[in-house]
Amino acid sequence: MTFSRRNGLLVLLLTASLAATGCSTVSKINPFHRGDKGPKETASAGNRIAINAFDDKVEVAEGLKGADFFLPDAKPVNQWPLPGGTPEQAMEHVQAAGLNVAWKRGFGEKSKRGSYVTAPPVAVNGKIYVMDGEARVSAHDAQSGAEVWAVDLRPKNKRDREAFGGGLAIADGKLVVSSGYRFVAELNADTGAVIWKTATEQPIHAAPTISGGRVFVVAIDNTLLTFDAATGADGWTYQALSESARILAASSPAVSGDTVVASFGSGELVALRTANGNDLWNEALSRASRTNALSEIRDIPGRPVIYNGDVFAVSHSGVFAATDLRTGQPRWTLPITGITTPWPAGDVVYVVDKGGKVYCASRETGQVYWIRDLSEGRVKKVRGAFFNKLGKGKKGKNIVHPLWSSPLLASGKLITASDTGELVALNAKTGAVEKSVNLGEPVLIAPIALNGTIYVVTDEAKLIALR
Repeated sequence: MTFSRRNGLLVLLLTASLAATGCSTVSKINPFHRGDKGPKETASAGNRIAINAFDDKVEVAEGLKGADFFLPDAKPVNQWPLPGGTPEQAMEHVQAAGLNVAWKRGFGEKSKRGSYVTAPPVAVNGKIYVMDGEARVSAHDAQSGAEVWAVDLRPKNKRDREAFGGGLAIADGKLVVSSGYRFVAELNADTGAVIWKTATEQPIHAAPTISGGRVFVVAIDNTLLTFDAATGADGWTYQALSESARILAASSPAVSGDTVVASFGSGELVALRTANGNDLWNEALSRASRTNALSEIRDIPGRPVIYNGDVFAVSHSGVFAATDLRTGQPRWTLPITGITTPWPAGDVVYVVDKGGKVYCASRETGQVYWIRDLSEGRVKKVRGAFFNKLGKGKKGKNIVHPLWSSPLLASGKLITASDTGELVALNAKTGAVEKSVNLGEPVLIAPIALNGTIYVVTDEAKLIALR
């Protein structure tokens, strides 16, 4: 089977974790599968089964069609230290109006078989920090994109030569790195010098969250790990339900005060005490009407977001929910299947589903103001053995649509990018497409904003600045 660039993107977003045994149906399309020797647990987005097909249809509420709603004013942002900007993973409404490509800079190994670019960029003090597909971490000047420093953290042994994934987070001048090569490390953010490095039993595909002197990160075996941010010493752990398959685009925990909320491949959304890991509540974002192998993946791969006392999260199993942070009681749910991070702001919350639809819903009720289908006019037929092997569609052809990133709300526009290299800006109030930019490279990671500039990390290991 020939491995193509698009196949690699699909496997990245909807490949199960590489830790345990998996079903034979999905193992056939695992790019890491080596007979009896390699990891076996996998699934792929190449099998574009419409998980929503058996769900209730989500429609715009009659009373909200054309209705206005409150959005806070866009505010300038000069720091983006965590994957979601803040420990709550909520940035509300940022200031960044321009969408013209200012520059592109390469930063290492692009996504390919055995290595994938998965780390969202972070930024502080005029520097953007990125990680390539093979654990090379680098700092770049935010104005010019020039490399300030770089360090290769890939282990020298051959144990993890096919490892990948992880992410970055910054606090107090220290850059914390998590990695699929089974470690968490802390670097000096100004120089890249390694301060400490702690081995982990399992690979980590998610970016860490830092809050209150602790590092929180989820490993692929559904374990929430904690570390002392000063020393790297192991802290408490929490083991969620085991799951035979999950998505590699893993989630970073959200922290508010003394509560951390983490999501897992089991479809569990769990709130814990930050001090000791005591369980506060546990909610399953999972639907019973699962009728195929991919719909059995219950994962919540997008970050949970804490905003105004509620937790927002969407699962691959077809549940988009608002949950009370204090009690764990669901406020409302919508039958939406997603692998992205919701974006709450003002009266509404935005979410992008796996099929390319963008929803703007009321934070209070879940009723929908508008829906924009980004697949319209962007669907195409693809030929190739990868799709035919799945036994779906007509022989030699399969209809596929782009995969879209989590959104960014910037200066009245909702911005998302796709694995076809297109960046789209929607009117945040109406959903109308206001601008489309061809980035020329696939994008799977949500954009961030800093000092009026939007930054995008591509699957080709390029950092792009738009002003």
